[in-house]
Amino acid sequence: MTSVLIVDDERSMRDFLKILLEKEGHKVAVAESGNKALDVLNNLDVDVIVSDIRMPGMTGIELLETVKGKHPDLPVIMITAFASPDDAVLAMKNGAFDYITKPFNVDEIKSVIASATNKNQQTIKPQDLSASFPEIIGKSREMLKIFDMIQRVAPTPANVLIYGESGTGKELVAQAIHKHSKVAGQNFVPITCSAIPEDLMESELFGHVKGSFTGAISDKSGLFNEADNGTAFLDEIGELTPIIQTKLLRVLQEREIKPVGGTRTKRINVRIIAATNKVLEDEIREGRFREDLFYRLAVVPMRVPPLRERKEDVPMLVDYFLKKYSRQLAKEVQEISSYGLQVLMNYHFPGNVRELENIIERGVALAGSNIILPESLTFSGKTKPTNHDTINNEYENLFQAAASEEELFDLGIETIIDNLEKRLISHTLKKTNNSKIRAAELLQLSFRSLRYKVKKYGLS
Repeated sequence: MTSVLIVDDERSMRDFLKILLEKEGHKVAVAESGNKALDVLNNLDVDVIVSDIRMPGMTGIELLETVKGKHPDLPVIMITAFASPDDAVLAMKNGAFDYITKPFNVDEIKSVIASATNKNQQTIKPQDLSASFPEIIGKSREMLKIFDMIQRVAPTPANVLIYGESGTGKELVAQAIHKHSKVAGQNFVPITCSAIPEDLMESELFGHVKGSFTGAISDKSGLFNEADNGTAFLDEIGELTPIIQTKLLRVLQEREIKPVGGTRTKRINVRIIAATNKVLEDEIREGRFREDLFYRLAVVPMRVPPLRERKEDVPMLVDYFLKKYSRQLAKEVQEISSYGLQVLMNYHFPGNVRELENIIERGVALAGSNIILPESLTFSGKTKPTNHDTINNEYENLFQAAASEEELFDLGIETIIDNLEKRLISHTLKKTNNSKIRAAELLQLSFRSLRYKVKKYGLS
């Protein structure tokens, strides 16, 4: 039985969570304020705290800071009725286990608490991540799923196909799988399929014998031979030509390779981890990728989320890159300003983690003091993005379509405003894959306001 402390100034919320969690088998204590919560902690061993952020007197953030100072390993889950990026930044920067917006899904709160209180480590706790996976930075729910999948698949010989946009860290995930596998002491051989010319691909993968083609002045073993008994990482697998796809399929089926120009085959034992930023199912439908090869590669499919879907990890990543480039550039840049961090939290990061790293490296290089200010942050050649820029750039066409001069005369301004609001909300929901929390943040609405408008316009 785990012990949960609920901290909320609303009695109805305390009672609701107490009943819910006791039904789940937890022992539950409640406190109506931050100070009362500290009194409870002095007299009771608690496994996890669930606290509201905005409370009279001591705020949830102040409670979080105090708790982390005395009990750094105690997970604290923050909840709030206001979808504010500022709250998320402060909560995650100060060590919150997770951040949930009211009204939350019952299954969501149960899942987060289960993750935080899991004694058997079936789900990895954020405080354990640096020890288990120091090569990957993150503690969001999305990354916890990745860590859990790595733990489960790494000891097996199963082939893995990693999906994800460019810059999300697919190779880091592949390296972590290899590092935690039974062949961790063997070679990890990365192969970027798009970087090798088509006429040399077969030779690079499988090797060649001397004299097999012009320029083959000696025998070459090939990358698969180097990865024998280890792991071959095939990045950008969707770029392989049909001919090479066929030859790769044979290697996976027969577990043997034959060098270009050779007459003898060689048995190999190679674990394949492939990665792509393409949707291979679409490539199969278009006839550009073999379906049988896809099923050989995707024994275990994994998706690495883009950074915009795990914004909670931005403060951790910023801190990591600050330390890295302060050392490399020999500068004493120790932190980023709170407004600078908020600018990053509001950015959509089309280049994902790789782009964030580039932004912080530039920021450290340009910083005139030991703190990065917003003016030192540049995005795709311009200064910090603003909400005004975002609205102008992304919604201008929608505005023109909804508020043309003819429509104004025909329908009236109130109808046009409703029409525009409906289009903006619909567009934003599509942009966020129907995440109402993220849509509310982008539109600067409370979650409840957005939910009301979604119902009003029949967008649910």
